[in-house]
Amino acid sequence: MVEIFDGAMGTMLQAGGLKAGACPELMNVEAPEVVKRIHRAYIEAGATIIETNTFGASSVKLAHYGLEDKVSELNFAAVKIAKDAAQGRAKVAGAIGPTGRFIAPLGDLDFDAAYKIFREQSAALAEAGADFLIIETCIDIQEMRAALLAAKDACNLPIICQLSYSEDGRTVTGTDPQSAAVILEAMGASVIGVNCSLGPEQLVPVVKTLAENCRVPISVQPNAGMPYLEDGKTKFPMDAKTFGAWGAKLVEAGATYLGGCCGTTPEHIRELALNVKDLSPTPRRFNRPLMLASRSKTVTIDKKSTTLIGERINPTGRKKLAAEIREGSLLGVKRDALNQVKAGAQVLDVNMGVGGINQAEMMAKAVREIARITDAPLAIDTGDALALEAGLKNFPGRALINSVSYEPDRIKKFLPLAKRYGAAILILPLTEHGVPTTAEERFDVAKKIIDAAKAQGLDDGDFLLDALVMTISADKNACLEVLKTLSLYRELNLPTTMGLSNISFGLPNRPLINSTFFAMCLAAGLDAPIMNPYDESMQNVLKSAAALLSHDPNGLTFSKLAQVTTDKPKEKIIRDPIDAIKLAIQEGDKDEIPALIKKAVDENFSANDITERALTAAMNELGEDFGSGKIFLPQVLLSAETMRLAFDELKKIFPAQETKTQGTFVIATVKGDVHDLGKNIVGALIANSGFKLVDLGKDVDSAEIVRAALAHDADIVGLCALMTTTMIQIDKVIADLHAAGCSAKVMVGGAALTQEYADSAGADAYARDGVEAVRLAKQLVTK
Repeated sequence: MVEIFDGAMGTMLQAGGLKAGACPELMNVEAPEVVKRIHRAYIEAGATIIETNTFGASSVKLAHYGLEDKVSELNFAAVKIAKDAAQGRAKVAGAIGPTGRFIAPLGDLDFDAAYKIFREQSAALAEAGADFLIIETCIDIQEMRAALLAAKDACNLPIICQLSYSEDGRTVTGTDPQSAAVILEAMGASVIGVNCSLGPEQLVPVVKTLAENCRVPISVQPNAGMPYLEDGKTKFPMDAKTFGAWGAKLVEAGATYLGGCCGTTPEHIRELALNVKDLSPTPRRFNRPLMLASRSKTVTIDKKSTTLIGERINPTGRKKLAAEIREGSLLGVKRDALNQVKAGAQVLDVNMGVGGINQAEMMAKAVREIARITDAPLAIDTGDALALEAGLKNFPGRALINSVSYEPDRIKKFLPLAKRYGAAILILPLTEHGVPTTAEERFDVAKKIIDAAKAQGLDDGDFLLDALVMTISADKNACLEVLKTLSLYRELNLPTTMGLSNISFGLPNRPLINSTFFAMCLAAGLDAPIMNPYDESMQNVLKSAAALLSHDPNGLTFSKLAQVTTDKPKEKIIRDPIDAIKLAIQEGDKDEIPALIKKAVDENFSANDITERALTAAMNELGEDFGSGKIFLPQVLLSAETMRLAFDELKKIFPAQETKTQGTFVIATVKGDVHDLGKNIVGALIANSGFKLVDLGKDVDSAEIVRAALAHDADIVGLCALMTTTMIQIDKVIADLHAAGCSAKVMVGGAALTQEYADSAGADAYARDGVEAVRLAKQLVTK
């Protein structure tokens, strides 16, 4: 049956007496009857699931009110109120909101610290008697991963995971619905969905994509459109009947759980319930293939195409790379990550196997850095369980474990980690007794590993079979056994892989042997070769085989690749240090910046040359790429950090007058609004773009903003408001700034704001995101 959630809680609490800037969750103990009345209104309107008033009842959010020691009390009280209101007529979902901070490396919150915060609240809600847990309004998949792990460890309740998407169909940090579905189902989410940000019309395609890429039920809780201000009051454009009419389309798209978010009332829920009361969930048939995902991209490994796994991030046999890793440098690792993706690698294998180092620590560091600069899913290549967990934990996606053999230690330690972190596994048919000689033996071992994996809860969509390549110089039948193994694997209907280059070890003309062997394996059913993507002969085999095996119908792609066309991507030309600095900023290469700045100065480039032609030009191009969806917030933040490092290097070399700031930017979240994540993103990008940033924090009174603007002689005042109920504070601050004779330009932004509202409030600029804020800020100070 179709289940109905309730609607907005915050606006209903305000109507019930919640003061601006007060803690909504405190009403669970100070005004329980108000909260209970709201629950009852939604149940009477047709809600079959009500959410507790605990969206901000985690220690990190309650700390703003000095209530961080009240987590258990407020969550217990909320569940009791909801249960009393429901009286068996509706289920109770314990609501868990985001922390308001980014997990490292995007922010300063450690993954384990986030896990601890979420586990504390999850345990309280479960112990108090909630029927579900619902983690909602997350904009970062890594935070959702931490929350889901914590919730699963805290209880055995069904867990609903809902992200919020922007108009481009992605979260603020770049996650698309397909990748979210792949990651969260693999990690064990009971229901996957979307809430807030957009209205029902915009969320229909999001729901459809979620439903097409997982097997669990889908939930959706739209806003009643985008808010606007009328006569000093916040209003939403979508009336209850219009909102309810979208219910059938959302069910048709694949939703089983429907409700409302900002701007919805019991009347909206009543109309929604009436419109779907006779509907059943749309039947879905999804046979999950092997799907890996990064934060922003999904890669499917199946029989329909060949997936290239890049092997170069491996210090084995690479003395220079091993030395860098031993010294703690990831310069070569990051360069190989970028270059392999450019060369066509769709998945990157990551190995930190260097003696004498803490491999777990280095694996965590490498995975975080690679995930910031590429969108390729990763294969965590290690025999160390601690290093494996470090890699899986720190990767904001669904990784591949390379590898699981039929050795007791691997079965015991690696399979539970695969299940816990939702990873796929590369099945390597080795045993504690060594390498099986024949294809039949390898096939039997592979099946034993699959059986052990399924006993841990994994299934066919989690497996990649390795045919185990040995060298023909030591075993004349090595190639034949690989081909026979691939043939036997067809019975299992699972994708296959192998590292190719071992076949030619010890022989002359290895590229010829490798490419010939590669062609034979592709014909025999190889799906995901692990190879060096820089090898031209191997790439030629891959492209031609795609045409011959009908992966490239009629050889169209092959033909296009053979042509020299004007729209062929051009390599970026490095003519001088300015070009090199610009490229380093665009690729987030912080390690190279100090030397490049010094080289530019040594070659007599001025601070202004470096600032305008390299730094500013790089960020302008990044802004265009961000706007067109080519890159996402993590890459922008990394580039901004790199640019800040370049500014710092310039300040060390040149006198202060030659490296003047762009201007002074005072930023604050307005009074009554305790959400500052968006403000922090804007602040980071502004500070890293050459402005002097004065960050006043969140819930800031108008008088304090005016005082700061005057005291710091601000060029720009940035005002943020996420909540519809705090939008009107922007009008007050702008009026107070004008009354005080402040000449600073005012820029506004936040989820609840629009260009129309900014114009009506008298703002000089409205920024939809941090990248646009930087562009507009530079325009404002130029004027």
